[in-house]
Amino acid sequence: MRVLVVEDEQKIAHLIKRGLTLEAFAVDICNTGDEALRLVEKNSYQVIILDRRLPGSFEGTELCRELRNRNNSTPILLLTARSKTKDTIDGLNSGADDYMTKPFDFDELVARVRALSRRAADAYPVILTYDELILDITRKTVTRGGKPISLTAKELSLLEYFMQHPGQILSKEAIIARIWDYDAVVIANNVEVHIRALRHKIDRPFPYPLIHTIKGLGYKLERP
Repeated sequence: MRVLVVEDEQKIAHLIKRGLTLEAFAVDICNTGDEALRLVEKNSYQVIILDRRLPGSFEGTELCRELRNRNNSTPILLLTARSKTKDTIDGLNSGADDYMTKPFDFDELVARVRALSRRAADAYPVILTYDELILDITRKTVTRGGKPISLTAKELSLLEYFMQHPGQILSKEAIIARIWDYDAVVIANNVEVHIRALRHKIDRPFPYPLIHTIKGLGYKLERP
């Protein structure tokens, strides 16, 4: 899942990014509404975490309205230091899908982000299955043929992407765009290294492989 964090307090932004990255999210951060609009036009996000108070042309609720006026339906979680009922109503009326006041509990933030992603029109199930492979996204557990498999956060993200698109060829460019952060320096070799590690755990101990290389095009999850 790819998340955009729009927060002008750098310490808070990086704390959110670090925590969500550990939860196997890809996270981009920016600190103005103008920059957020540029990123949203360029990338696809499953959730936007948006601070209410922002410098520049758009504060949080104005950015919400602008995104909705542009027919962007990405779920938005609005963060604010204001806790009055009127502020909550104003935030939700601006187009936000959920509202949290600072300081917030990080586990609750993660739960709300996952809940928002499931509400999206193109949301995927929490538990993904393909052949004998089962991925529980919430619990971050993987089994194949009933055997538990331990994966890193990046490997979990890769497997989730494959299982969301079984039988489809995923190019290295598409994988980088979906799995890695916008500001990450990623080369094709990085993808190959992570795919190799994932195959070592998902395919090697079992009778047949599920992840296949399509020469010159990318990779595909498919039973032979």
